[in-house]
Amino acid sequence: MKAFSISRYKKESPLELVDLPEPIVKDHEVLVEIHAASVNLLDSKIKSGEFKLILPYKMPLVLGHDVAGIIVKTGAKVKNFKVGDEIYSRPSDFHIGTFAEFISIDEKDVALKPKNLSMEEAASIPLVGLTAWQALIEQSNVQKGQKVFIQAGSGGVGTFAIQLAKYMGATVATTASEKSFDVLKNLGADVLIDYKTQDFEDALIDYDVVLNSQDNKTLEKSFEVIKPGGKIVSISGPPTPVFAEEHRLPWYVKLATRFLSSKIRKRAKKQNVNYSFLFMTANGKQLSEITHLIESGKIKPVIDKVFAFEKTNDALQYIESGRAKGKVVIKMK
Repeated sequence: MKAFSISRYKKESPLELVDLPEPIVKDHEVLVEIHAASVNLLDSKIKSGEFKLILPYKMPLVLGHDVAGIIVKTGAKVKNFKVGDEIYSRPSDFHIGTFAEFISIDEKDVALKPKNLSMEEAASIPLVGLTAWQALIEQSNVQKGQKVFIQAGSGGVGTFAIQLAKYMGATVATTASEKSFDVLKNLGADVLIDYKTQDFEDALIDYDVVLNSQDNKTLEKSFEVIKPGGKIVSISGPPTPVFAEEHRLPWYVKLATRFLSSKIRKRAKKQNVNYSFLFMTANGKQLSEITHLIESGKIKPVIDKVFAFEKTNDALQYIESGRAKGKVVIKMK
């Protein structure tokens, strides 16, 4: 099969188009013929080595964290899926590789594709959908009537998180450029802040939840808008010792997280704010819940561009440029 891979960590190097054997299907896995995949900033960060302490991958490595396709083979102990099923998934860490023609995925990470979505639309959902779900539902327990601030609303996570927070009954504020305001209003955003001309810390006050996806400076400013007892969930760091413990990372990584997050944790304690770092995990059951929301019309995908498979490097460069509004998708077929 054809696949795009890296043989070493280097930000500037393009992905290499290589020929690889078709994946072996283990007992609890399904072999998926990939119809579409989507590109995430996580792919770029792994490629550059930014996450090598948290995710020490062996080389060569096929990148890609989102997939939509059709099951063409099932393992001997697979119970919930059959050949011919249209599925989507965010394969678990150390089992990624959707920039390819085929991938083998554990059935626990798989869900049936929403019937009302194309393959390209479905492929745009898993990573950002699960990130938003785990940030807003699992970690923040967002309730009706609460105020939620979602940074970078026009990005992949942002466009999904706004819709999910609105579905849960929250008032939603977000940052974006003014040209994205109409799209974000249609998704449900109540308060729109033009990051080019406004400082969100001057416009917002007493928010219950902040979903941080920006740099450390923006994270520190987030403490100015959160109310005592509120929750800040960051998907951009810094990681905490609790995160390192939960993921059973080596002692030296635990030590590093203690050092890197010390300033933020001290401020959170002083203000009586709950700060946590989220590195989303694959979860087929949660993805099935997301399927129900999509099929009922509560959430819809937001796609910026679709690239052909052979243009995967161009798709990755486009994500890295920061210009994408919504998701960037690779179409195989």
